[in-house]
Amino acid sequence: MDIKGYSERTFEEIKKINEYGAEYWYGRDLAKVLGYKRWENFVKLIDKAKEACKNSNINASDHIAEVSNMIETGKTAKREVDDFYLSRYACYLIVQNGDPRKEVIALGQTYFAVKTREREMQEAVEQLTEDGKRLAIRNELKEHNKSLVEAAKNAGVETNVDYAVFQNYGYMGLYGGLKAKDIHERKGLKKSQKILDHMGSTELAANLFRATQTDEKLRRDNIKGKEKANETHLYVGKKVRQTIEELGGTMPENLPTPKKSAKQIEKEIETKNKKLVD
Repeated sequence: MDIKGYSERTFEEIKKINEYGAEYWYGRDLAKVLGYKRWENFVKLIDKAKEACKNSNINASDHIAEVSNMIETGKTAKREVDDFYLSRYACYLIVQNGDPRKEVIALGQTYFAVKTREREMQEAVEQLTEDGKRLAIRNELKEHNKSLVEAAKNAGVETNVDYAVFQNYGYMGLYGGLKAKDIHERKGLKKSQKILDHMGSTELAANLFRATQTDEKLRRDNIKGKEKANETHLYVGKKVRQTIEELGGTMPENLPTPKKSAKQIEKEIETKNKKLVD
């Protein structure tokens, strides 16, 4: 039998999937596949993997956890033994510290290196997709806000202070009573930072829907008077929030704040494009 094909299938065969869809392996299963007859010797590799995590400022407990497991000791008998829950990254570190002279270890190194790289690339694509969505929706929201300003002005929202109040009514409707200042504080932003630059694509989409629907309703119903304009914005915001709730979605105020702002993403893209041109 081809040992390469056998080993790759075996690594896949002992793989488990948890309730969150993440891959993991049990230490006992991996030790057996890698040819370790003595558990104590395999535990030494796990200790090295923990040390590698520490040196890389990675929380080892996120990747390696002590657990109890049942193993077969006969045709019907089983007994409880100490075991380890290992992430893909933990397995990668373990095989990297194994004896490369063993062909199965070398194959394990290749297998987990490839799998780890595949996941890294997938995460990078997912993040790129999210960043792209954020920029696209943020730019679209900027344009629709211009139209909303015009519609609000036609309704009687004239001064900058009036418009700030008008915007707060929309936020209060969508965010369950929170004003722009409250959202700003909730996200832990500095005074100079804009809340729309620190929203994920889902949160931005909710705000885009709020803005476009308010714009249309102000014009369609020919709303007059800043008080009625404010009430309209509040009403639309509440309706968008109600829709999110009915669909089982996360309320906007509970959505995570991205680590990077929209401006940071734009700057990174500009830098990359500049390098390509240069």
